[in-house]
Amino acid sequence: MPSAKKKDAVDFEQSLIELEKIVERMERGEQSLDETISDFERGMTLSDQCQKNLDSAQMKVEKLIKKHEKYQLESHESEVDND
Repeated sequence: MPSAKKKDAVDFEQSLIELEKIVERMERGEQSLDETISDFERGMTLSDQCQKNLDSAQMKVEKLIKKHEKYQLESHESEVDND
């Protein structure tokens, strides 16, 4: 069974691929009005999902950066104390 992180990454990638296909169809302009509206609605849903995944990933990265900076600060302070 895939982990939650892998599932999120797969979901993001799949959503992005589907969104790109929708954009391509709409750019060709060969759809009926109903198809265009349906694709637009699906595209907005996918866009929201992708944005939520990106926001979540950004928060994780920011937490890791803060944790790493704290570790570096503590490490540096202990080196200074040992001198």
